[in-house]
Amino acid sequence: MRIAFIAIVVIWAISRISQEQRWNSFVGYFQKSNFWIVFLIVLFIFAIGQAIIGLRWWLLLRTQSIFISFPAAFKLHFLGLFYNNFMPSSVGGDLIRAWYVTKHTEKKFEAALSVFVDRVIGLFSTVVIAGFFYVFFLHGKEVAIDKEENSGFIDSFIRYKWFILGIIVLLFIVFLGFLLNKKGRTILKQIWTSLITRLISLSIKFKESIIIYCTKPVAILKVFCLTVLMQLIVITGFWFLGQNMGIQVSVKYYYVFFTLTWVLGAIPVSIGGAGVVEAFLVLLFVEIAGVDEAGAWAIALCQRAVWMFASLPGAAIHLLGAHLPKDFSIDYNKPLA
Repeated sequence: MRIAFIAIVVIWAISRISQEQRWNSFVGYFQKSNFWIVFLIVLFIFAIGQAIIGLRWWLLLRTQSIFISFPAAFKLHFLGLFYNNFMPSSVGGDLIRAWYVTKHTEKKFEAALSVFVDRVIGLFSTVVIAGFFYVFFLHGKEVAIDKEENSGFIDSFIRYKWFILGIIVLLFIVFLGFLLNKKGRTILKQIWTSLITRLISLSIKFKESIIIYCTKPVAILKVFCLTVLMQLIVITGFWFLGQNMGIQVSVKYYYVFFTLTWVLGAIPVSIGGAGVVEAFLVLLFVEIAGVDEAGAWAIALCQRAVWMFASLPGAAIHLLGAHLPKDFSIDYNKPLA
């Protein structure tokens, strides 16, 4: 279903960009002078940002007295990043990271919990940035939009209404088939029970995380500020890339649109948020910032390309087994008492 969702977005995007005038405009954005130089600079900035996220997680581990080395945390983070962006799995990179970090310490629950807390801090910081720049810079402001150029963007969703409705009907028929079959009802009951169990487990973990980490507010504040700084630097890098491509939009739109779509991309309906992030980013740039649709697709796809290239080291880490402990000792980098 995740792959099907991405396929639908890809087909829709091609149908929008493939018009001759819009296609020429789209290609033109990548032919600007120094585009590839600026793109590589943004890729480097994003890679540094991921290293900072690895540092953030490493600091969270240390608050739980889990003293694995920073290189180990760095490798596990990039391993999870690769799984998030490339692998069509239902577990996601966070679960992969949580699984392998337990191989590095006896404190397995605390180590796995740190991954969850790391994700919550990341999402919370994106919401804070989006909310701050929206309230103080965008709220109540109208933007002139070229209706002729961007007309039909929302309407293009409507063109696929029968296709979407067909998928919903198909899913309903499958669900009805399970209900009418005894074995199917058993499977549904097991799925429901498993879902409830996981939700209860998640709520317990959330409660535990609040209790544990609230005892160390200074450490949480440090990693939060580190996260905000990293995200602002990365988004500013994309703004410079957009400026080089000829997308003349204030950086404040980037701070709101990018962070908002990052949060939406965390919804597990596709692989690594593919399709969700791009579609909503294009929608926001076109309908609010007044960017032409070809330019919006160009910057959205540049972001996806940066994400994918930056996560490739995770594949090498896994193939080389560099994500595993050096030996079977526990907390091998634990400082001497």
